[in-house]
Amino acid sequence: MITASLVKELRETTGVGMMECKNALKETDGDIDAAIKLLREKGQAKAEKKASREAKEGVIAAQIDESGKAGILVEMNCETDFVAKNENFQAFVADVAQTILASDAADLDAALALPKGDGNLGEFIKTKVLQMGENLQLRRFERLSLAGEGAVASYIHLGGKTGVLIEVGAGNAASAESEAFTNLVKDLTLHIAAAAPAGLSRDDIPAELVESEKDIFRKQMEGQNKPADIIEKIVDGKLGKFYSERCFLEQGFIKDPDTTIKGLLEAQGKELGDTITIKKFVRFGLGD
Repeated sequence: MITASLVKELRETTGVGMMECKNALKETDGDIDAAIKLLREKGQAKAEKKASREAKEGVIAAQIDESGKAGILVEMNCETDFVAKNENFQAFVADVAQTILASDAADLDAALALPKGDGNLGEFIKTKVLQMGENLQLRRFERLSLAGEGAVASYIHLGGKTGVLIEVGAGNAASAESEAFTNLVKDLTLHIAAAAPAGLSRDDIPAELVESEKDIFRKQMEGQNKPADIIEKIVDGKLGKFYSERCFLEQGFIKDPDTTIKGLLEAQGKELGDTITIKKFVRFGLGD
């Protein structure tokens, strides 16, 4: 006999809908382990069937560990905005992010192979396809971990369309625990979400992109009959503006455009009697 409690147990174990669980138990004569295996097989089959369907919607989610010094940013894709806004889907993504955060997985293959329930994370995601009815894909994740004083913090914008993870260092624990430091880190995440810097400093901007910009600037100067050395000086000047728009430390702070991020860090550091540094940051835009 397939009891309600048995169906409930299977549903809580797999996260699959009630009718799917009930049918699986019927097919396996009430054997819950066999039903779990059957649902996994169905989930995998359904996931493979839907794998060719584009999964362009989804959410960016973040998880920070209890120490506040490690965190993860995850992009999980689905097919429709309707599912992306579903609380069940968002809780599922948070669960996936927490599973990866608690591990040392460094890439997608390692993450999908992580133990999860009675199987692995990849199987867990495929089983969720049964419940959501859409192609679901763990597209990417990035981990930051801070050594020393400071914090790793996150910000999710536009209901999960944009996500930010940042690692900010301080010289001493008192600074890192201060309200001023917390507010600064929050402001930095908001700035990254809005300004979308391409890198932390000039060293992080790809050389090929810089050369491409230089070529564009030189072509803009063609036909002006200026000496080559003067043209190069003008190009360098234009390149400075290019860097100020793309390098995080050189961008004007969104709340005070006349102050660069580097200047903001120096001012806040002086106020705290400490040195504040941005170690790394990550910004995900859905589908980027």
